[in-house]
Order: sequence, then C-alpha cells, then structure tokens
Amino acid sequence: MKKIFPALITMFITICIAIPAAAGTRTITDMAGRTVVIPSKVERVICSGPGCLRYLTYLQGQNMIVGVDSIEHRKTKFDARPYAIANPQFKNMPLIGEFRGHDNPELILNLEPQPQVIFKTYKDMGYNPDELQAKTGIPVVCVAYASLDAKRDLIYNSLQLMGEIIGKSQRAKEICNFMETEISNLHSRTANIPEIERKTCYVGGIAKKGPHGFQSTEPAYPPFSFVNAINVACPPKGKGKPLQHANVSKEQIVAWNPEILFVDISTSQLGENAGAIHEIKTDPAYQSLDAVSSGNVYTVLPYNWYSMNYGSIIADAYFVGRVLYPSKFKDIDPKAKADEIYSFMVGEPVLQHMGEAFSVKGFNKMDLE
Repeated sequence: MKKIFPALITMFITICIAIPAAAGTRTITDMAGRTVVIPSKVERVICSGPGCLRYLTYLQGQNMIVGVDSIEHRKTKFDARPYAIANPQFKNMPLIGEFRGHDNPELILNLEPQPQVIFKTYKDMGYNPDELQAKTGIPVVCVAYASLDAKRDLIYNSLQLMGEIIGKSQRAKEICNFMETEISNLHSRTANIPEIERKTCYVGGIAKKGPHGFQSTEPAYPPFSFVNAINVACPPKGKGKPLQHANVSKEQIVAWNPEILFVDISTSQLGENAGAIHEIKTDPAYQSLDAVSSGNVYTVLPYNWYSMNYGSIIADAYFVGRVLYPSKFKDIDPKAKADEIYSFMVGEPVLQHMGEAFSVKGFNKMDLE
C-alpha cells in the first residue's frame, strides 16, 4: 500500500502539470478534469467550499490566503475544526462569499491584494467553477474531498496538486505520508486479532450538517475500519456498500445490541435534554442494551465539521483501538496522540481548546448517572 500511493501520486502530477503555456504561466489539469492556465508562481489564493482551507492549512499555506468564506466569521461557542482553531486570524479576513461554495464574484474582485488562484472543493456545490472563473478572470482549480478510508488516493492527489501549484510539493508528500503511515500503523496493530476476540460496536450522535441524536451513525465509520472493528451498522461483506451516513431505527440498535457504544460529542450541542447522551441515559430501550448496563459507553471527537477533519478521524481511531484492544494500544495515550496528530497537520495541539465548549469531553468513558 505504501508503495502504490506514491507511484499513483507521481504519475498524476506528471500528467497534470504540463509545459508552460506562455511566459509566466503553466497549464494544469485539475481534479475535475478541467484544463486551467495558472501563473507560474502562485503566492496569493482563496479557498472555496468545505474543507478547502483545511487542505491549504495542512500544506502550511495558510499565509497565502487573502479572503475567507462566511464559515470562518461565524460566531459560535462550538467549533471542532482544528485548522480554524489553530488559525484565529481567519476570523478577521475579508469575506469572499457564503459558506459551502456560495462565492460572491463582486467580493472577490474587491479583494486587495487579488488572489492569483481560487481553489474549490465540491465543484457541484455553490458557484459553478467555470462561471466563477469567467466572472472573476481568476483561474479556478477544483480539488477533491473524499473518504479517508475508501478514496484517500483522491485526497493525496488533491494535496499533491495543490502543493505543486503553491510551491509546497515537499510538504504535500510529508502530509500524505504521515496520514498513510498512521493508518497503516492502526491496521497493523489489529490485523491479526482473531474474529472471536473482536467486539461488536456502534457509534451514534454523528454530526451531519449539524448535531443529531443516537440514531445518526456511519456504516462506513473510518475509525472502526482502521482498527478492524466490527461495526454492527456496516452491512456484511457482499451485502452492499456501506453508507457514509445513515439514520437507523431504535429497534435496530436494540436488536444489534453491540458490546461497546461510542458517542460523537457533537450531539451535546442539542442541549442537556436532547441528543444521544440524553437518550442513552433516559430511554428505556437504550437502557436495556448490554453496553449501557455494563458501562461500556465512550465518547469520541466530532470530525464531520465543514466536511471531514482527517486528523480527528485518525485520532478517534487510536482511541477506539485503545478501548477495544487495550493490549494492542498500551503504549498509546489517545489525548497525547491526538495533539501529536494536530501539531503535525495544523501546527498546534488544539485538543483542549476544541473540547472546551462541549459539556461532555471526548476520549472518556461516559458517566451514565
């Protein structure tokens, strides 16, 4: 696996970065297959769409940004975006439009200095990239955002393409190698555990464009996949592709009766008398679960927050591994590991700050009283 990804990335970049189209420019093919002429040297950019500014921060290119979308100006006590917590200056930067890719060409044209490139995730969300490029006269480069489990080649290729454009190719390789190494480490620690020793588990309260209750889950939950856990919400092999997000019935959760429960603390945004934590403590159906009666309920960090925070996914996987297979993760302190991951990926150990607003903290055994 480690050998395949670098080869794919090298081949992709070789194809995408072409001979200079004219003096001071070069032609690239973006992740949407669009041919775009960009300046030979790019020093000023803006990022459109969920996760785009996160990519730039991973590449240590946040100082190139000259404007941000409205999500960065939003005033809320809750925030689980490590890249934004590590860069509070984003809150004071000029606006380029609304969040989720709803850019405003007039605001972009009024930026001083002007961006040389607009990076855009989720090309079908918000402003059409070709129309945005035509209205602003600024090249728009589409990059892909994807599952860290199933489609991380798209993530790596996007980071390498963005890195090549802004002169951060070495950092792009480092961040891709870092994620791949951590995921490989998680897999290797748990790959040889016999099936009979694997505990069944379920995660509820997963955020999806806002907080949800205990029935909100991810059949394709990457932290479970990375440590080879048995996710009761994931269909058996050959029975269909697991969904990225699903709302399952209360009756189904009771029927599954998983041995270990995990709760995404984003659900606590719903208040003390709502959300997954309140439901587990008060609903007779959930009280009947073996995991609840035995006290095997644990909290994990949110990672679906303006799309997926990849560092939080990896951090959650280490905590899940520590809970499910303590002997395989006895050298891991999940909280220290999380800050090690954040320090490398966004430049700051942000775990404590990220959890300050939540009434329930991540990486803990839940108090069910």
